[in-house]
Amino acid sequence: MTRQYNWKTGCDVEATLSVIGGRWKPILVCHLLSGAKRFGELKRLTPNATERMITLQLRELEADGIVSRTVFAEVPPRVEYDVTEYGRSLEPILIAMQDWGREFKSRREAECELAELCEASSEDRQVV
Repeated sequence: MTRQYNWKTGCDVEATLSVIGGRWKPILVCHLLSGAKRFGELKRLTPNATERMITLQLRELEADGIVSRTVFAEVPPRVEYDVTEYGRSLEPILIAMQDWGREFKSRREAECELAELCEASSEDRQVV
């Protein structure tokens, strides 16, 4: 399956996002970096994603050479997904995204706690 690309800006970031952009692709790749997984396992690891969306995202990742799909000739058939060697080149990018997200969440939580404290203290002053 060959994907069609419509890079409007010509920016290299746009090319990267066409491969790993979207809500579920980076998450699926992160899960697969730890080893091959079956579809059901990926579904359990991403409970908010629909089966259809997981399937579509895996197909696109496979078409881009990021994920490989192996079908085992068994009854019932077994299918496993794994990150290709080329897909492993995304690992530093995904780790950087993970680190940035962790820092961002901590920062926002601290800001919210501070805002709640400020709001609570202003309410205390109004009561008096």
